[in-house]
Amino acid sequence: MTTITHRFVAAERALRTAAPHQLLDAVRRVLTDQYAADSVELFLADYGLTVLQPVSVLPRTLPPVSVHNSPAGRAFGAQEPYVEALSGDLVRVHLPVTVRGDRLGVLTVTLPGGGHADGCLGELAEIAQVLGHEVVVAERDTDVYLQARRRDRLTLAAEMQWQLLPGRSCARPEYELGAQLEPAYAIFGDNFDWSASADRLSLYVTNGMGEGIEASLLTNLAINALRNARRAGLPIEDQAALADQAVYAHYRGRCYLSVLMLDFDLATGQVRVVDAGSPRMLRLRRGAVERVPFEAQLPLGMFEETDYVVQEFRAEPGDRLVFVSDGVYDVASPGGEAYGDAALTRAIQATRLLPAAEVPRAVLRELTGHRGESTPDDDALVVCLDWRGR
Repeated sequence: MTTITHRFVAAERALRTAAPHQLLDAVRRVLTDQYAADSVELFLADYGLTVLQPVSVLPRTLPPVSVHNSPAGRAFGAQEPYVEALSGDLVRVHLPVTVRGDRLGVLTVTLPGGGHADGCLGELAEIAQVLGHEVVVAERDTDVYLQARRRDRLTLAAEMQWQLLPGRSCARPEYELGAQLEPAYAIFGDNFDWSASADRLSLYVTNGMGEGIEASLLTNLAINALRNARRAGLPIEDQAALADQAVYAHYRGRCYLSVLMLDFDLATGQVRVVDAGSPRMLRLRRGAVERVPFEAQLPLGMFEETDYVVQEFRAEPGDRLVFVSDGVYDVASPGGEAYGDAALTRAIQATRLLPAAEVPRAVLRELTGHRGESTPDDDALVVCLDWRGR
């Protein structure tokens, strides 16, 4: 076994055998022993995607690092290792910690520069990926990493919503997805959900009703009803019908939920759609942005035993699809002007060169500028899908 293989295997074994709350300690030990690292730190992206929060024993001893204008933030945004030169022949290497396109944070390693750093950069990048997988698994058994992501305290409703989400980005050869909710620490009922198999991608974009705990409870019921029907192998129109019955049985029409449901055929790009409410979809194709209208049907749970009809369209390689809730297009400026399709079109054009995972955050930043200093009175949800096809 070569030295390179031996030390990588040692790092991987150390992570896989570490206690869930001790992953950082384990990677520190092995990088110090096997790679002559001077220091090792793990930063996780906060819920608002504005800073990278250090993982350390409370109270934290390191300050947060900006996602926008820092070396670690550069590695996080570009999803490429970034090497920062230090004094004394040392370098600081910032490595993206990402799991199947879901960007968790950055592993920062200080070590001797020159040929030593160049020779082990690829191995360190792979170790950062292994660390990401172990963090995801460890979150079942410890709160350490969930706590580290919090720049502020989450409301209970926001806690429930974040636990319901699949992630904030994912990637496969056929597509890339990114999504973000605001206000991140006090969201109510907006939601997104996705799931992929060998041949299909299911995507739900949900516009919640109400506020606080009641909104989260409604969304939890609807999303779990949809998942239950999807996992039973039912087509999306039947998924919608069963979720509609579940919500109506509990609320008897007092509360209901708007959802846009899409089922993508990964081989052909053919998309089956059920539009049960208000989330909107805009498409960037060959440089032009247009809103894609669907026949609006009743929200889930408004009436008993609603039947849902499927519509279809085809996604072409190179298409960018952007989905938004009414907390985006209805937001008013200080002068009373709604954000609307025109502003959304400008935002989509302005972010056309960004990867899908970066687009929601960029659009929501522009939305904040449009709103001004007023406090948001609704959730804002943006989901971006880049379609490559096969």
